[in-house]
Amino acid sequence: MTTSITIPRPDDWHLHLRDGDMLRGVIADSARHFARAIIMPNLVPPVVRGDDAAAYRERILAALPEGMTFEPLMTLYLTETTDPDDVAAAIKSGLVKALKLYPAGATTNSASGVKDFDKVIPVLERMADLGTPLCVHGEVTDADIDIFDREAVFIDRVLDPLRKRVPQLRVVMEHITTSDGVDYVKSNADNLGATITTHHLIINRNHILVGGIKPHYYCLPVAKRESHRLALRQAATSGDTRFFLGTDSAPHPTDLKENACGCAGCYTSVNTMSLLAHVFEEEAALDKLEGFASRHGPAFYGLPVNAEPMTLAKSDRPVAFPKTIPTGAGDVTVFDPGFDTYWHVKDA
Repeated sequence: MTTSITIPRPDDWHLHLRDGDMLRGVIADSARHFARAIIMPNLVPPVVRGDDAAAYRERILAALPEGMTFEPLMTLYLTETTDPDDVAAAIKSGLVKALKLYPAGATTNSASGVKDFDKVIPVLERMADLGTPLCVHGEVTDADIDIFDREAVFIDRVLDPLRKRVPQLRVVMEHITTSDGVDYVKSNADNLGATITTHHLIINRNHILVGGIKPHYYCLPVAKRESHRLALRQAATSGDTRFFLGTDSAPHPTDLKENACGCAGCYTSVNTMSLLAHVFEEEAALDKLEGFASRHGPAFYGLPVNAEPMTLAKSDRPVAFPKTIPTGAGDVTVFDPGFDTYWHVKDA
C-alpha cells in the first residue's frame, strides 16, 4: 500500500483571492501548497485593463507573508468594451496570461460580463494570434433554462459556435460539472482544456439539499447529479492532459454564506491536496495525481513544470483541518468533505 508520493509542486489554475482584508487573510493558504495560480479578475470594480492587473498583482505580492513564495498569474475580465490593443500590450509584457469570460450575471461579481458576443470577437481574434487562453465560465444565464442544464446549453449555444468563429483560440472550460463538459473536451482538439475543482469531485447536488440546505456546499456552477460527479472523477484520474486542477476556491465570510441569499463558493485552498490524494487513491489512480495537479496545466499554458517537490504522506490518524480561517473581512468556513482523510502535505 502506497503511503507516500512526491510530485512537482502543484499549481492552481482557477483561484479567487479577493482583495483587501480578505486577500490578506487567505493568501497564505494557497501559497503554502501552490507555486502559481491563475487569479480571477472579478473584483468590484473588475480587473479590466493591463494597469488594473498590474496594480492587483502588486497588492497580492504585498499581502504574501514573509518567507513564502507564490506567483500570481494575472487575468483580465473580458467586457464588451475591452480594448484589443490594451490586451495585446498586457500579454506581450508577460503580465497577463489569460482573459476571463463571464456571461453577464452567471456568478459572483459577473454583472460586467458579456451579453453580445459579437462585440468581443476582435479581442478573441487578437488572443488567438498571440496564443493566449480564454478562460470560460460556461453557463448560460437565461431565466428559462434550469440551473442544472446551463452548462450543457452553454456548450451548444455559445461555446461551440464561438470556437467555430475563432478556431485557433485556446479555451479553458473552467470548473466543468457535467459529463457533457467532459465529453465536449474529449471530442475536440488540443487547443481546448478544462479545469476540475476539488469539491466537484466530492459532492453532488444531494449534498447541498438532502437533510436540510447546506450553504457551504453551494457553488456556481452548482453541483450536479451523481452520474456527472463520477464522469468528472474519471476525467480527472484518467491521465488525459486536457484536464487539470483549478480549485475555484472562493472565500466568503461565513455570515454571507449562511444567509437568506447565500453567496456561491467553496473554500478549499486549505485542504485541496489532501482531498485530491484521497480521491485519487479511491480511484486507484495515485500515479495520475502528478499529471492532474502539476503537469497538465503548465503544458496547456506553455509554462515550465515547477522544480520544487511536494511530498504527500498517509498517516494512521485522520488529518485535522481548521473549520474556519479568520480574516479581517470575517471568518471563512473551510470546505468539509464529509469524511476523514489520512493524507497530508509534509513540511507544509
